[in-house]
Amino acid sequence: MSKITIDNQINDQQVEIIEKYDKEQKTRSFDKASLAKGVYWAAVIISLYHFITSFVGAPATLKHRSLHVSMILFLSFIFYPINDKASRKKLPLYDGIFAVLSLGITLYVWIDYPNIIARAGLINTMDMIVGTILVVLVLEASRRISGLPLTLLAMAFIGYALYGRNIPGIFSHRGYDWASLVNQFFISTDGIYGTSVGVASSYIFLFILFGEVMNKSGMGKFFNDIALALAGGSMGGPAKVAVIASGFLGSINGSAIANVVTTGAFTIPLMKRTGYSKEFSGAVEATASVGGQLLPPIMGAAAFIMAEMVGIKYSMIIVYAAIPAILYYLGIIIQVHLRASKSNLVGLPKEELPKVKDVMRERGHLLIPILFLLGMLFFSGKTVVFSAFCSIIVTVITSMFKESTRMSVKDIIDALAGGAKGTVSVAMACAIVGIIIAVTSITGFGLNMANAIIQLGGTSILATLVFAMITCMILGMGLPSIPAYLITATIAAPALVKLGIPVVAAHLFVFYFAMFANLTPPVALAAFAAAGLSGGDPMKTGVASVKLALAGFIIPYMFVFNNELLLLDTTWTIALRVTITSIIGVMMIGTAIEGYLLREIPLVLRVASFIGALLLITANFFQDIGGFAILAILILQQVLKKKKGNMRTHSSY
Repeated sequence: MSKITIDNQINDQQVEIIEKYDKEQKTRSFDKASLAKGVYWAAVIISLYHFITSFVGAPATLKHRSLHVSMILFLSFIFYPINDKASRKKLPLYDGIFAVLSLGITLYVWIDYPNIIARAGLINTMDMIVGTILVVLVLEASRRISGLPLTLLAMAFIGYALYGRNIPGIFSHRGYDWASLVNQFFISTDGIYGTSVGVASSYIFLFILFGEVMNKSGMGKFFNDIALALAGGSMGGPAKVAVIASGFLGSINGSAIANVVTTGAFTIPLMKRTGYSKEFSGAVEATASVGGQLLPPIMGAAAFIMAEMVGIKYSMIIVYAAIPAILYYLGIIIQVHLRASKSNLVGLPKEELPKVKDVMRERGHLLIPILFLLGMLFFSGKTVVFSAFCSIIVTVITSMFKESTRMSVKDIIDALAGGAKGTVSVAMACAIVGIIIAVTSITGFGLNMANAIIQLGGTSILATLVFAMITCMILGMGLPSIPAYLITATIAAPALVKLGIPVVAAHLFVFYFAMFANLTPPVALAAFAAAGLSGGDPMKTGVASVKLALAGFIIPYMFVFNNELLLLDTTWTIALRVTITSIIGVMMIGTAIEGYLLREIPLVLRVASFIGALLLITANFFQDIGGFAILAILILQQVLKKKKGNMRTHSSY
């Protein structure tokens, strides 16, 4: 029988599912060859601009960011139709006008740049006109790409800035006229051209391009095949393959839904074939795909923005995020294994699986660019942007080592075009969130919201964390991961910092729950996409996803109360002890949820196991003793029950 390999090609059914649950994927595909070719080369030029400036240096901040936003707006109106009913084969005249207007904005900034700087924030009539056009174009592009929720939220914040003086209570402010808002949104680097766009125009663009180049070299196939070779034959192997492969791929591509569909199209049928239910199979793929954005080294793209907002090196974000991410995936794998053990779900036949040595011999060299990137980030002293630039070149060179991974000139050019197209949705999200962040800043809304969260929580840090979690998950419903994190980091994180929680712990806390909105019903887009592939019930798949990710819902509380898990201000000895107890705690969470370890676990011990897990995930020595005592009772009960079962089996002969 031929060996199983995972094919990364996307078929029509997958495209349909992606477009159903991920509006960002509904792009045009032109039937006119000349137009398609023109757009293709425009995308290539845009990528080349970002690639070259990462090496030679970018223009002045306002010039560079305005050019980036204008290029992204240009592509937005070229690629995304006005609504679902509009043709996706032709470019209507009005979108051509919008695209030209988009480029006209940066042309105005570049030509009038000396006068804009000289006016120092005092806007004239032309500034008002161009700035208003910019705001309208950003809102419309966001509506097309991300849908109404984010656009309406931005419009609500604009309305709040204009009329907030009439709101009673702590959220009232002195009010701003449209000229003041245009000044903030347009000709400053605190609005649309703010920090988030700055990150998108440098780090995010380069790393999305890096991901495209890696994909063209066959890195996705390598991750999938090595996961299959390592875990496919073990108990419940296909589910473990889904967890490992989706984690690696999700870290690079940053899109949970696309990850669900591309990897899940293969792993979900294998899980069902092994004996997992439709809902559980979909849940495994969804939880693993969402978690990719929590997993270093790349963490999708939000980690770059986090590094900028927190004010620390990106390499340190990788260090801080590592142990919590490993615990998250360990929690999923433990539940998968226990479910397989309980239901006696065996792995795939070994003769159907690729061998590790064969996969490594064929594609193992593709790990070199990732190792090179990590070396650059941690040891070179160079910037993240320069590190990404060098890593892209190293990826192209490394791909030449084997014929099966060798990139042609067309592959490289396709990667450039794909990098620009892949950045559109992220960059536009960053642009529109700039409006929200600007209003939050000038009106004091962020500070007032932080005070409101603290007042709700009272003197209890735990209660405040719960309110912050709820805020994050509500704001994150139906939003892409980048704007979800940016908004929650602006509104909820300051409340946690005011309580004395380290800023990186506060940001990681809101980041986790902004991501988990993709798993949590009633708006669980990643879980719903997985259900579309598995044929399971979407809501049941969402509920199963929450159960699988339960350790992930607890981990943010763990590192807030246990900064050692983030390796903050601790010794390696303490960090190792806390990590070990946390791993055992995650295992006990799995046993509590599945009700199984070596044998079925009675309800009382399941509850006790969960309590023991909570005791073990703190840094308190005496609570650890309590947790280990419960673990000892659980193991003793399981061993005795197993012996009793064996005695009954022998006596029956």
